[in-house]
Amino acid sequence: MSDFNAHRFELLLPWQLWAIIERTPIAYIPLGTIEWHCEHLPVGLDALTAHGLCLRAAERTGGVVLPTLYYGTGGGHGAYPFTIMMPGPEEIEGQIAFTLKRLQDFGFKKAVIFSGHFPNAQYDMIMRLAANATTSSFKVFVADPKRVEGLGLPPDHAGAFETTLLYALHPDLVQLNRLPSLKDAPLTTDDWSETRHDPKHPVYGVFGPDPRGFDPNKATPLLEAATNWLVKKVEAT
Repeated sequence: MSDFNAHRFELLLPWQLWAIIERTPIAYIPLGTIEWHCEHLPVGLDALTAHGLCLRAAERTGGVVLPTLYYGTGGGHGAYPFTIMMPGPEEIEGQIAFTLKRLQDFGFKKAVIFSGHFPNAQYDMIMRLAANATTSSFKVFVADPKRVEGLGLPPDHAGAFETTLLYALHPDLVQLNRLPSLKDAPLTTDDWSETRHDPKHPVYGVFGPDPRGFDPNKATPLLEAATNWLVKKVEAT
């Protein structure tokens, strides 16, 4: 059984951290947000998937995974229920920039920022942070689900992709029984965009393929594909 706690920064003692820095000085920084993901998924999904993926990558590359930052920006969902979205990147950038500086001070040689929240504004922010922090002795790699190749499912918001990926990590948190059945509330093939902003819509806030058709058998392969891609990129950085 995997011991992911051996890579969780907040659980490690100083002697353990010194040993990791000596052996594999890699630090993963998972990002997410607190955001509505329809009735069947938790509001912390983006952060949960980022943290879970980083832990699985760290198990293979070595290194540590910092506690997830549960705040993000961009995406146009700020007014949804149970959503705490920063209106701009300023509130977030300072924290991550200082974290990167301190990691370099500790002796880490590589940082990996993976954001489970992936609108353009969020990706632009982490790209700026990486560019400002990267030096000849400290490399910063950034990614989000939209940049991962070979997944087999297109990234979405609360649809089949995010439902499947979270199921691979936390199956108990995927509760499709909270949604109306396909029989009682079928969707038309062109029902994809503006109507889903209506709270009365059967998959309110879902942007992507209907999650009610998700296949649990695709969950583990999806997680493995994402992990394999991230490991290869980190090792090549």
